[in-house]
Amino acid sequence: MTQAPSLDRLSLNQITTDRWSLQEAVDGCVRAEIPWISVWRHKIAEVGLKESKRIIADSGLHVSSICRGGMFPAATASEREERIDDNRRAIEEAAELGTDVLVLVCGPAPDRDIAGARQMVADGIEQLIPFAESHGVKLGIEPLHPMYAADRSVINTLQQANDMAEVYEAHQVGVVVDVFHVWWDPYVYQEIQRASGHILGFHVSDWIVPVPDLFKGRGMMGDGVIELRKLRNAVEAAGYQGPIEVEIINQAIWDQPGDDVLALMKERYKEHV
Repeated sequence: MTQAPSLDRLSLNQITTDRWSLQEAVDGCVRAEIPWISVWRHKIAEVGLKESKRIIADSGLHVSSICRGGMFPAATASEREERIDDNRRAIEEAAELGTDVLVLVCGPAPDRDIAGARQMVADGIEQLIPFAESHGVKLGIEPLHPMYAADRSVINTLQQANDMAEVYEAHQVGVVVDVFHVWWDPYVYQEIQRASGHILGFHVSDWIVPVPDLFKGRGMMGDGVIELRKLRNAVEAAGYQGPIEVEIINQAIWDQPGDDVLALMKERYKEHV
């Protein structure tokens, strides 16, 4: 069996300990000797960007990504421009906190025109690139499982994400491979290989059976059916050697003590990823 990835690559995606503030999550990572953290924007907003930057700088942690930008489709031109402005703020936050990856959750259709919404996503990314490039930030398109097409993202396969990303240079736009969203896809390994040089992030959790909730339904690695190590090997073969984020959205895990979650997370990362 392929050996486990180095703990030097382990990142806490902050949503995994959603009840923790940014300070608490950072302190937890320091105690658990987890070197990376992915920061969510609503946690930045709670204390402000300046204080967020201080907290992270004082801790010595590295920021693997900021989540999230995107949400491009909207019913009116003025609303779409507001979304672009919010993405510009997200890019500024990423740059200030020292990461070069902004994860894009691309957004649902404002009406029944899903094809039109996908075009709005493509247009929004194209509009953002000069601003992102000027801040040294790459835009990471994260396809979401098809069950989220109606309320979270109209980008639902790695093929769609690759189609959008490969139009641009690797330092501008890439893809984020989240196992929860792509494990089921019969073309996933083909598309991971196709994404070579454009993979900006790798997120792990597990698909548990039965899924307890459409949104808060992810499991701890090893508790489900995903071939985690096979997918990790594939993204590495495609050139990705960056941080590996544990991103688990699950009420039962949120309700556990955060330090216990991080301890189990490290154990399962070594065993299954």
